[in-house]
Amino acid sequence: MRSRTVIFISDGTGITAETLGNGLLSQFEGVDFQHVRLPFIDSMEKAAQCQQRITAIGRHDGIRPLVIMTMMNTEIATVLRTSDALILDLFEAFIAPLEQELNTRSTHTAGRLHGHSTREYANRIEAMNFALAHDDGISAAKLKQADVILVGVSRSGKTPTCLYLSLQFGLKAANYPLIPEDFERGRFPDTLLPFRDKLYGLTIAPEQLQRIRHERKPNSKYSSLENCRYEVAAAENLMDKSNITYFDMTARSIEEIAVRLLQTLKRE
Repeated sequence: MRSRTVIFISDGTGITAETLGNGLLSQFEGVDFQHVRLPFIDSMEKAAQCQQRITAIGRHDGIRPLVIMTMMNTEIATVLRTSDALILDLFEAFIAPLEQELNTRSTHTAGRLHGHSTREYANRIEAMNFALAHDDGISAAKLKQADVILVGVSRSGKTPTCLYLSLQFGLKAANYPLIPEDFERGRFPDTLLPFRDKLYGLTIAPEQLQRIRHERKPNSKYSSLENCRYEVAAAENLMDKSNITYFDMTARSIEEIAVRLLQTLKRE
């Protein structure tokens, strides 16, 4: 597999550059991308140091690196574009055409997407605190406030999905692990029954679940393939019986599952 260094540069956090850049790079198989992050390049001095870093990486690799940047400061961007690298300036590619179409000059202000002065940001933080307080069924308090409650067997991806929903979309997401007692009882616990319309499930292939659990508790009944097959089948049977919509995490990312869940919420 070929290896190339990709450098994400920004005068802000670099989150936008990395998110958009990774979307582009995901289309290229057979290349091992080595990530370097250089955020907060917001002065000419830092730009010069950044340029030296790019040069050093190119010499070390024997091939010029890829640079993906979101730079609102045009003077700094001009300096960086003289580097011996493939420069992909995402803001340059999109801001200028938008300014022309909208007949409006952009603010050219770094960090506006991630600003924390808005009510939306406060909602996301509140939702994340809610997700942490209602993780793995540790609390049933304030479940009435939940936008969604995820159920599924242990290690099926409930916690990271809830955190993503909260931080990215501001949804208050709780989760509850389905356990053998639930399967024997043949229904969800009493604490969840009043919130039937908020319940959604996650499932996963037993073989993948076994690999994940083995890393946590190797050579245990919990991580055995036989037990994983039993729990997954029992959980799916319980969700089918209760007419709960559920999503298969086996070959999908957390981001994709979150978007599919959002689509379902909007339809319902």
